[in-house]
Amino acid sequence: MTEQMGQPMPPITERIEWCRQRSRQARSEPEADAWQAEADGLRDAVMNRDHSADYRLCSAEVRGRYLLGLQDGIAMLQTTRMKHANRAADPRIPQQAPQVERITQSGDE
Repeated sequence: MTEQMGQPMPPITERIEWCRQRSRQARSEPEADAWQAEADGLRDAVMNRDHSADYRLCSAEVRGRYLLGLQDGIAMLQTTRMKHANRAADPRIPQQAPQVERITQSGDE
């Protein structure tokens, strides 16, 4: 996992950035469009959106790459959720106490 501003980047963020880099380095417009569509699919998975209808008039390659990104993104997010759930359920792993913020009203401070 690479770091950005001192914080580790999630694998899905790394993959989105990788697709964008590949799009910029593409040798043809169709290749760039396909890489960008994959990045868009990954981003839509993160945002819990599905814009596959917007790709219905695109080439089969571009449409397929969008769907690949969307499906891979959903799978990556589900895997991350499962890892977090398994970690939270493992009694051998120390858990941090939840941080509770105290809500104050003006004048009560």
